[in-house]
Amino acid sequence: MNEHVPVMLNEVLSALEPSDSVGVFVDATLGLAGHSIEILKKCKKATIIGFDQDSYAREIAAERLLPFTGRFEIIADNFRNIEKLAERKGWNGANAVLFDLGVSNIQLTNAERGFSFQNDGPLSMKMNSENKSEASPSAGKILNEWSIGELTKIFRLYGEDPNAYHIARGIVRHRESGGVLETTGDLVELIREILPAPVQRKMGGHPARKIFQALRIVVNDEIKALDEALDGVLKILAPEGKILVISYHSLEDRMVKHRFKKWEEDCIGKQEPRKVIKPTESEIEQNYKSRSAKLRIFKKFAEKGGAHNVLQRIPTD
Repeated sequence: MNEHVPVMLNEVLSALEPSDSVGVFVDATLGLAGHSIEILKKCKKATIIGFDQDSYAREIAAERLLPFTGRFEIIADNFRNIEKLAERKGWNGANAVLFDLGVSNIQLTNAERGFSFQNDGPLSMKMNSENKSEASPSAGKILNEWSIGELTKIFRLYGEDPNAYHIARGIVRHRESGGVLETTGDLVELIREILPAPVQRKMGGHPARKIFQALRIVVNDEIKALDEALDGVLKILAPEGKILVISYHSLEDRMVKHRFKKWEEDCIGKQEPRKVIKPTESEIEQNYKSRSAKLRIFKKFAEKGGAHNVLQRIPTD
């Protein structure tokens, strides 16, 4: 396993000052628990409720969190269900909630998951690899069955790729000639064939990057899941609690920016600071993955009288 480096860790920890104010911390994207471990070290009163739908990530996180036994609970679920689980288990009053969106290193480096355009593997891209539901099609099913119009729409909307139509048309023509896309390598090779060399040189990155992003977003219903999660998490946030969101592409960042602005207009709280936070040059040099990260923080206003309803322990049921 590659060394796990949590993105914008210093900025996240700074946002949790004073550290003794953090009772319950919800890590909506637990992953390998990089942020959670450091928060447990710094915030001595904190307990962690961590969400992750990836069974492999949960296993690793549980092992890494063993030194903090009794101070964490790991939930095998998508963060879109935070509010429902909170109601069922009687949780309320989270002091802080963190979303670190995007794909983890263990998912990218495992070719069998199909997330990386640099490693050849099956066209899956499912965050929850155990989900076999037809309502959650694999990337392969989308590429081999959807129409030109449908493919163009998702490549343009979720990949923001200016070559969306040309790539979609090339994929469908490949199918019409008897071709089948079975692996990520097949898709990368086809995209390179579809796009002229001058176009590829002007793209400023791998020619398949935006297509992979679009497919991953659709396969995992990421935009709708984030939309539902943001609404739900606001309802379980304690007075003066904070929501921290680290995003890696403009679609997610715009959604978070607009949602925080609406909450300000509704006098629910305010953004702290006002502007988006970006990684330092030093962090980018040490962890290239952080280069596109953007952190936004929203703080809920205190209720009248300053009443706080904060969990004191991790639920056992």
